[in-house]
Amino acid sequence: MNRREALPKNRRRGSHPRCLMFMEGDRQDVARRLTALVGLANVEVDEDDSWMPRGLPKPTGDGGWDREPTREATLGEDEGFLSPEHLESVTHWWLEVAPRANTPNWDIASTCQINGKRGMLLIEAKAHDRELSSSGKPEPTTPNGMKNHEKIGAAIKQASADLNRIEPGWALSRDSHYQLSNRFAWSWKLTQLGVPVILVYLGFLHAGEMADQGESFANHEAWVRTVKAYARGLVPGSAWDNCLLVNDTLMWTLIRSVEVKLN
Repeated sequence: MNRREALPKNRRRGSHPRCLMFMEGDRQDVARRLTALVGLANVEVDEDDSWMPRGLPKPTGDGGWDREPTREATLGEDEGFLSPEHLESVTHWWLEVAPRANTPNWDIASTCQINGKRGMLLIEAKAHDRELSSSGKPEPTTPNGMKNHEKIGAAIKQASADLNRIEPGWALSRDSHYQLSNRFAWSWKLTQLGVPVILVYLGFLHAGEMADQGESFANHEAWVRTVKAYARGLVPGSAWDNCLLVNDTLMWTLIRSVEVKLN
């Protein structure tokens, strides 16, 4: 069994294994790869930065598999990304009842240096067009879940309103394109706390094995068209591959693509 086959069967194709393979290697290699992906002169990931995931499952030597390297980051829960004060702030901003509740998972997250200041690199990755969901957040069935549902709606609304003040054309919502909306809302919140952010929408090219699920991306231009069409009406076109100044803190939104071949 190869290491990709150690993943759950429904996670051996598409963007998930490609994210894990992209994060494989020694720390210097991964840091250089992330820095090159961003491609901005003032942004650097160093081998001493913190990132998740860390690669494919690793054999344990007793016939089992260590799946800890595959775990995705949740900024409201995982240490190593934000200070304890910022961790508490974002959790309170997002959740009314934190115990047993979740904050969003990130396909790839890493600390980095942005203009010499510690910041966050956040990556949302896709391998075919149907991974870009227009669904809203499902309505919960428990009282505490409903309290969090309302708090999340208010948080996204707050982010959208402030981003509109900076650059007109935002319409983030809990009830439509929830995944897109929470990505931008969290990026905004971090900048509100003085943490600069690079948000990357990453397209994995030539994921032909996903033809039964959706249309893959033949080239970078196809991925750019897909992202912009998906986000139209929610994110102003001028925001892509551009930098906003939020609370005197940089927030970049980039569209990038790479090819990662499944072996």
